[in-house]
Amino acid sequence: MKPFSIAIHGGAGTLIKGMMTPELETRYTTALNDALEAGYTVLEKGGSAMDAVEIAVCVLEDSPLFNAGRGSVFTAEGTHEMDAAIMDGSNLKAGAVTMVTGIRNPVSLARDVMDKSQHVFLAGEGAMKFANMLDYKIEPPEFFYDDFRYKQWQEIKDSDKFQLDHSVRKDSKFGTVGAVACDASGNLAAATSTGGMTNKKWGRVGDSPMIGAGNYANNKTCAVSCTGSGEYFIRAVVAYDLSCLMEFKGWSLEKAASEVIYHRLKQIEGDGGLIAVDSEGNIAMPFNTEGMYRGMKTSAGKKEIAIYT
Repeated sequence: MKPFSIAIHGGAGTLIKGMMTPELETRYTTALNDALEAGYTVLEKGGSAMDAVEIAVCVLEDSPLFNAGRGSVFTAEGTHEMDAAIMDGSNLKAGAVTMVTGIRNPVSLARDVMDKSQHVFLAGEGAMKFANMLDYKIEPPEFFYDDFRYKQWQEIKDSDKFQLDHSVRKDSKFGTVGAVACDASGNLAAATSTGGMTNKKWGRVGDSPMIGAGNYANNKTCAVSCTGSGEYFIRAVVAYDLSCLMEFKGWSLEKAASEVIYHRLKQIEGDGGLIAVDSEGNIAMPFNTEGMYRGMKTSAGKKEIAIYT
């Protein structure tokens, strides 16, 4: 049996130490631990990396603390538009959805796109028709309502501003969630889910559901899930760039991940971070912001849950 491991994230941004109450910090670390353990348990029982990342992300989507699923931010129209992607490194199959509403776990719908359609990426009305065809329960808007998210939206509503969860307010919540895993067979998988930007307009789509930008997995190299200012991650094709540095330059996971986040992304003034794992179970979690909600656990007995640098 090969070594296996999993890493998760709950977003990166301006996480200033001392600006968060001990109680809220405990809630975040508990939620991260729940997701990490749910995914790790799958791997420990001999399950697949795909199942591990899906369940880990579902746990994070179900928490109102993160900008994904239940905790998704408000759009300019006062709705919730969610994006998600999942990818299987063993065969390069992938599924993604964007601009879906009322779906409790968008990552599961993304997996169904991969498993039950002949497509990779479904958007908006078409993605919802697909969900209806599979008898997904469509949750009412109240299910996604969160008082903090609503106040966050009210501050910039009716303006041309949009906002990532990079506010320094002490009760701030942060964004996109994701998971990467290497199972005992050496197969890799990555999953990412988000509610996008507060007050986003015109059907804006970030990097999270885009294969190669915010999410990627390939057994030859690594599995990657990104978080941060999506436009920059799209322009830099961050997830695939990391994989390419490993495949064509022979770089280690750590070296490639550091190059992409600390140099290439910074060169175009992009901020954020990523989690990545290779087929040996090695994990990298670099970020160029003040903090990133993150956690990792390996079959070698190493475990970490952290927020700041």
